Amino acid sequence: MDEALLQLSHISMYFPGIKALDDVHLSLRPGEVHALIGENGAGKSTLVKIITGVYKPSSGSILYQGKEINFKSPQEAQQAGIAVIHQETSMFPDLSVAENIFMGHEPRINTFKRLPLKPISWNYMYHRSKELLQSLGMQIDPRSLVKDLSTAERHLVEIAKALSQEARILIMDEPTSAITIRETEELFELVKKLKAQGTAIIFISHKFEEIFEIADSYTVLRDGHFISEGLLKDVTEDELIRMMVGRSIDQLFPKGKTVIGDLVLEARGLSQLGVFNDISFQVHRGEILGFFGLVGAGRSELMRSLVGIDSLDRGEIFMENQKCHFKSPQDSMRRGIVYVPEDRQRQGAILTMSIAENISLPQIDQLSTLGFLNHLKETSLASEYAKKLEVKAAGIEYDVQTLSGGNQQKVVLAKWLASHPTLLILDEPTKGIDVATKSAVHQIISDLAGQGLAVIMVSSELPEIIGMTDRVVVMHEGRISEVLHRSNYSEERIMRAAMGSFKDPGEVE
Repeated sequence: MDEALLQLSHISMYFPGIKALDDVHLSLRPGEVHALIGENGAGKSTLVKIITGVYKPSSGSILYQGKEINFKSPQEAQQAGIAVIHQETSMFPDLSVAENIFMGHEPRINTFKRLPLKPISWNYMYHRSKELLQSLGMQIDPRSLVKDLSTAERHLVEIAKALSQEARILIMDEPTSAITIRETEELFELVKKLKAQGTAIIFISHKFEEIFEIADSYTVLRDGHFISEGLLKDVTEDELIRMMVGRSIDQLFPKGKTVIGDLVLEARGLSQLGVFNDISFQVHRGEILGFFGLVGAGRSELMRSLVGIDSLDRGEIFMENQKCHFKSPQDSMRRGIVYVPEDRQRQGAILTMSIAENISLPQIDQLSTLGFLNHLKETSLASEYAKKLEVKAAGIEYDVQTLSGGNQQKVVLAKWLASHPTLLILDEPTKGIDVATKSAVHQIISDLAGQGLAVIMVSSELPEIIGMTDRVVVMHEGRISEVLHRSNYSEERIMRAAMGSFKDPGEVE
């Protein structure tokens, strides 16, 4: 077996009043894909920042290529051959692909020896960028702007940037969170190619199916502590979950029994040209109605039109048997419909504002007198709902950006629940959060339905749809393929409908 390319021993990291890491170990070999596993807040990000020179550990040692190292900056780590691809790509959208690939290490023309800063060799930059992209199977013009690329293409450009720096270690942090199934397959083929070339990869993902497909070995962290390491072929998913959370999650989808009540919303023939067509459904009090479909099915677009963000070309909406026309989200909110979008960081919360300010935002009018905000009422409201949803934070005065992804999602839920809605629309409510926090969010959703709230849940995770919903509307290319009751669920039947195996409308459950 090859000797370790990177060896972390007894790593601890202390911040004022917080022990982020305590005696953590990690070993990485050339040509190995190593899964770094743990809940949000387990210490994964802190460990990555130590590896890449953002933080200096409080104690412990790091051996890289057999020598003890102490990177003083991320630039030093990059120069040594360690690169990171973050969940949210950090690129310059208005610059070209080639400029992004060589940002910070641009090739220079050496003939101008007297100049303190030699001019960039643009021809070589474009030529070398094209070579790197082609080696990754990409036919992208190096002169094209990054802002014109898809999310998956941006990830691949970041990999090309790492290759341009001759990276020996590549850290991939949730690389598939915003790309399609097809793009994920292409990314994994690339990972296998890099692995065969001897590149060592640290792979961070909350998706166990990805971990078992692509990784060779693992390290589990919990609450900043090293828990276990080993080969993935020697462990099961249930065992990894127990290591992550310190207990067995017997009920990841705690769907309680509810009494399905009166009709809350009915949609008739909703259509948006080129996006979705002739969509009709009903949702009742106490019901969790799922919407499932593959990328391009039109689920999120349907929800945006339903609440007035986007316009409808045809169709009627009835809220509690009254015909409605929502010209804006404010109109739908006034009728008791709230929409929690998929992208909580850009659309669901204002990250630079406090927890209290985010939760109270939709209630500003009710919390104000003569135009002045009553801070006591704001604090009281925010405290009540932060406590109800068990938001883990040092205090509600802290910015939302300081929270883990799961707690950010809880803040977004708290914000809208504080408005006492009649219908709650959740678009990918557990995207990008760890398994234990998923269970907590699922419990919140189940409790809300049990209290009589009508819930629409849009999800790309089939186990979540099967585990949490009473009925599911399956969409394919903008149309309803099938509607199923919980008693008739099967993964094969739902997936077949999502892939376009339509049933006769008279057969709808």
